[in-house]
Amino acid sequence: MNRTALITGAARGIGRAIALQLAKDGYNIVINYNTSKKEAEELASKIKNDYGIKCLALQCDVSDEEAVDKMITTVEEQLTGVDVLINNAAIDLSNLFHLKTAEEFRKTLNVNVVGAFNVAKRVYPYMLKNDYGRIINISSTNGMNTYYPMCIDYDASKAALISLTHDLAMEMGPDIHVNCIAPGFIGTENELDGYDEEFLKSETEKIMVKRYGKPEEVAYLVSFLVSDKADFIDNTIIRIDGGQAGSM
Repeated sequence: MNRTALITGAARGIGRAIALQLAKDGYNIVINYNTSKKEAEELASKIKNDYGIKCLALQCDVSDEEAVDKMITTVEEQLTGVDVLINNAAIDLSNLFHLKTAEEFRKTLNVNVVGAFNVAKRVYPYMLKNDYGRIINISSTNGMNTYYPMCIDYDASKAALISLTHDLAMEMGPDIHVNCIAPGFIGTENELDGYDEEFLKSETEKIMVKRYGKPEEVAYLVSFLVSDKADFIDNTIIRIDGGQAGSM
C-alpha cells in the first residue's frame, strides 16, 4: 500500500513542486490549501491523471486547531493516515518595521509556527502506532543568517521552526524522523512578484552559483529526506541556497 504524504500550503510555489515530486515517487498526496482553491483542485486533478495515485485537496487554516483535526480525520477516513508530513504553509506580511503591528506579528507566528505544531501533533499518534514517520519543516535562511527588518515576524517564525524541529525530533525518535530544510532565494511567483530588476540582481549577486533556486530543487531534497536512503538523517537543518551570503 502506498504511503501518504501531506503537504501544507501545497497549491503553489515550493509546496506545489513538492507535491508533484512525491506523487512521482509514488506517494498518495494530500494537498492542503487555505485560499487557493482553484490552484489546489487543478493540481489534484493533474496528479491523479499523471500518476494514477490517490490525491485529496483539503482546505484548512493550519493555525486553527479544530480545522486541522477535521482535515486529518478526513485523511484517516479516506487514506488511513499521514506517513509523511511537509510543514510548508507560511505567510509573509512584509512591511516597514515602524508600520508593523502586533496583530500582524501574531498572525505570522500563528500560521508559520503554531500551524506546523498543530499538524505535527495531530499526525503523531498514527506515526507512533506504525513506528514510522517523516516530518520535514520548511524554514528559510531568513531564520538563520539572512535578515530583513521588514520581515521581522517572518524571520522570527522561520527561526522558531528550526527550534521546533529539534524538539520534535527529540520527542518523536527513534522511528519518526524530523528534519528541516532552509531554502534561500527560490524563484517562486511569490518570491519574484513585486521586486524590481535591480533588487533581484543584487540578491542574485549574494549567491555563489549566481542564480536563484528552483522550487523543484527543494522538492528533490525533500524527496531524498523522506526516502529510506536518508534513514540515518534526523534532527538536521539543511540549507539549500546556492551558497548564499548572509546579511551584511
